[in-house]
Amino acid sequence: MTTATRQRSETAEQILDLAETLIQTRGYSAFSYQDIADALGIRKASIHYHFPSKADLGVAVIDRYIARFDSALNQIAADQTQSSMTMLDFYVQPYLLFAGTPDRVCLSAALAGEMLALPPQIRERVEHFFRTHQAWLTKILQRGVARGEFALQAPPPKVARMMFGALQGALLVKRATGDLSQIDDVIAVIKQQLAGPA
Repeated sequence: MTTATRQRSETAEQILDLAETLIQTRGYSAFSYQDIADALGIRKASIHYHFPSKADLGVAVIDRYIARFDSALNQIAADQTQSSMTMLDFYVQPYLLFAGTPDRVCLSAALAGEMLALPPQIRERVEHFFRTHQAWLTKILQRGVARGEFALQAPPPKVARMMFGALQGALLVKRATGDLSQIDDVIAVIKQQLAGPA
């Protein structure tokens, strides 16, 4: 890899990092290439070189986000030595991380809030993220039931939807109120319900 290629890669990653944060804090429609250029001290032409259109940038941001999550979730699900509750503890860590910031939420949730204004290729990826995460949660819940670790009051796919919706919603409420207990309480109740009666 040449120095020029490496520098382009580093610049592209910096652009992606900043765009991800801007989407999580402001929303896709509320930032511009000028915002990125100003923050990174580069020209807008440099951004267009890597990402010709804002839709291209949005796709690259969410594709990278999905790939990170998929890799981590596949890794934890493959470790059969872990309890199902430990796997869920791992799953909620990003929610706790975002909740610990003043204004960040899940990237896909931020995008979903302006779904109708998004380019089709970004909408497709947001839907894919949601479906993939609900499917992963369903598998972990099924695993927990099969191993006698979870006691569910509804079929695993429905419980997975409830959990996913509660976690995403708690992040949004936390951002609006500044109350970190929003996410803590949701996680605590989910775990209590999964464990079944004492």
